[in-house]
Amino acid sequence: MRTGIATVCLSGTLEEKLRAAAKAGFGGVEIFETDLVTSPLSPERVRALAADLGLGLDLYQPFRDFDSVPEELYRANLRRAEAKFRLMGRLGMDTVLVCSNVATASIDDDALRAEQLHGLAELAGDHGVKVAYEALAWGTYVNDYEHAVKIVADADHPNLGTCLDTFHILSRGWDTEPIEKIPGEKIFFVQVADAPKLSLDVLSWSRHYRVFPGEGQFDLPKFLGHVARAGYNGPVSLEVFNDTFRQADVARTAVDAMRSLIWLEERTARHLAAEASGPGADAPSPAELARASRAYAMPLTTLPQVAPPTGINFAEVISADGAPRTAELERLLAQLGFASRGEHRTKPVSLWTLGDARIVLNRQQARGLEPAISALGFDVEDGVAAAARAVQLRAVPVPRPSQANEEILQAVNAPDGTEVFLCEDTRWIAEFGEDQARTPAAAGGTEDGEWSPSSAGAPPAGSGAARIDHINLAQPWQHFDEAVLFYSSVLALTPEASQDVSSPSGLVRSQVMQTARPEDEAGRRDVRLALNLAPWIQSDSVKGARTDTFQEHVAIEVDDLVAHARACRGRGLPFLPIPENYYEDLDARYGLEPGFLATLRELDLLYDRDAQGAFLHFYTASVGSVFFEVVQRLGGYDGFGAPNAPVRHAVQHAARHGG
Repeated sequence: MRTGIATVCLSGTLEEKLRAAAKAGFGGVEIFETDLVTSPLSPERVRALAADLGLGLDLYQPFRDFDSVPEELYRANLRRAEAKFRLMGRLGMDTVLVCSNVATASIDDDALRAEQLHGLAELAGDHGVKVAYEALAWGTYVNDYEHAVKIVADADHPNLGTCLDTFHILSRGWDTEPIEKIPGEKIFFVQVADAPKLSLDVLSWSRHYRVFPGEGQFDLPKFLGHVARAGYNGPVSLEVFNDTFRQADVARTAVDAMRSLIWLEERTARHLAAEASGPGADAPSPAELARASRAYAMPLTTLPQVAPPTGINFAEVISADGAPRTAELERLLAQLGFASRGEHRTKPVSLWTLGDARIVLNRQQARGLEPAISALGFDVEDGVAAAARAVQLRAVPVPRPSQANEEILQAVNAPDGTEVFLCEDTRWIAEFGEDQARTPAAAGGTEDGEWSPSSAGAPPAGSGAARIDHINLAQPWQHFDEAVLFYSSVLALTPEASQDVSSPSGLVRSQVMQTARPEDEAGRRDVRLALNLAPWIQSDSVKGARTDTFQEHVAIEVDDLVAHARACRGRGLPFLPIPENYYEDLDARYGLEPGFLATLRELDLLYDRDAQGAFLHFYTASVGSVFFEVVQRLGGYDGFGAPNAPVRHAVQHAARHGG
C-alpha cells in the first residue's frame, strides 16, 4: 500500500515536514496550500527536495468553493484554478483536491455542478492535472460521498474523479458498502483519519479532534476493505487536524503517523481475510492473511502475528542508589509483604516478590532521580516475533548488554520512555541471588537500618496468592493518543472507552487498555493497563512549569484483602488516609452491613460494586511519583473502582501540598 501524509498533520516548516515524513518511511505527501504559501522555498526547490528525499508529491490541496456558483464567479474560479495548475506543474504534481462548496451563496443545482466540474476538468487536462472532488461533511448542498460520485459520473470527464475521506464519510454515519460499486479508476485519492465519537458539530469535530488510525473509534479497516474491493491502487494518505499534533515534535508525530498506517494496513488485511472465511470461522491463519493481502489491486503488507500478552511479568521502578527515597521504597515493599530475592549478579538491581507479583528495583543510571515506574514486562508466547512486530511498527529497541549466563530479553521503548520487555518466561529470576537478599529494619531488619538476609525468603503473613492486577501510567499530553496506538498495535491490547476523573488539579482523562475477558474466568483479564492524561498545571511564577506531579502505581491482587491489610498495618505500612466523609457517602449509597463498614473505615479500605460483583482496595502513601494499590475482585467485577478515584486524587494532592 502506498502511504502518504498531508503536511497539515505536522508541525514546523514545509522543509521540516518533508524531511520528517521521509525519515518515517512515507511514500508521498499532500502539500497543503498554506504550507507552500508560507515557505521560503520555491516550488522548484520543493520539487527537488522531495525527489532527493524519495518522496512523491501526491496531492495539492485544497481548492475551495469552486462549484455551484454564478457564471461570473465561475469564470473567476477558472482563472484562479489555472494559476494553481501552472504552480502544480512547477511542483511536478498531477492531482488537485477540490472540496464541495460550503458557501451560503451557492446554487443548489446538480446539473450546474456537473457542468462546472466538467469545465474545470477540461482545463486541468490541458495542464496534465487530475481533479479529485470531495464531499465535505459540512458542504452546503453536497455532503454525501455518493452524491459527489453521482455528480462526477454526470460530469463525465476522464480528468475528474472523487476523493474519499474517512472523516467526512464516517462522521456522518454514511454506509460505506456502496464504495465497492465505484469504478476503481474513478477514485482518484483516499484520505484517512480516525476520531473519537463526540457529540459536536461536525466542523469543530473535524478541526480539533481527528487522530491517526487506531487512536479513535472509527471502523477504518472495514472502510479500506471496501476501497480495496473497488479496485483502488493509489495513495492512502493521512489528513488529520487537531490541536496536539501541530504543537508536538514533527519527527515523533511522523513516526506515530506511519505506525498508524502500518496498523491500518494489517488490520485491513485481517478484515478481508476474515470476511473471506465467512461468519464463525477461526481467526485468519498466516496463509489466509497472505492471500487476502494479495487479492486486490492495492497490495497490503502484514506483520508478524502475535497473541495478546498472557500476564504482567514484572514492573520496574527506578531510583537512585543509596538515596533516602530508595530506602523508603524498599521499606514500603517489605511492609506490603514483598520479600527481597536479592541483588542481580552484575548490576545494581534488586528483585522483590509477593506470590507471582514481581517488582524490580533498578538503581542503574538513576542519580538524582525520584522513584518512578521505568519498565514493564509482559508475558508473551514468542519474544522475538513480538519484538520484530514492534520494530516494524516503528518502535525503538532497547539496548540491553548481557553477560554470560544472562537471559537475552527483547524490549522496546513505549512513547513515554517506559521500557516494554517481551518475556517468554521467568528464567531471568535466576540472575538474582538469594544469598544477597536484604530486608529493611522496618520490616524485620536490624534496628540501625542496615540490611539483613535472615528473613528474605520467608513468605510474609497475610499475603496468600498475589499477582499484578493492573498498572497505571501517566502520559504526557502531547503523546497520549500515540501511547494508545502503541499498546494496541504492538501488544494487541484493546482500548476501552476513555473516562474523565475529577481531581483537585482538573479533569484526568483515563484510558484503559486490556486483553479480552476470558469467558470461563469472570473478571480475570490477563493484562490491564490504565493510561492517564494528567491536566497541565502552570505555575504563577514560572511559565510552563508544573506545580503538581502526577502519580503512577502498580496494583497487586490478593485473595483476602482484609487479612492482607491487617498484616500490612502490623508491619507499619503507611496507608493513604481516607476521609470520614467517604464512608458516610458509601453507607448512603450501598447501605453496607455496619460491621463491614466499620472494617473498611478502620483499615482505610475503599469499596465499589456493580451488577457482576464487588471491589475492595487500598492505597499506600507515595514515594516519589510511585505508590501501590492492593485489590481484591469479588465475583465478576471488571472495573477499577473509578468512583473512588477522586478521593485518591484529593488525598494525594493534600499530602503533596502539606494538607
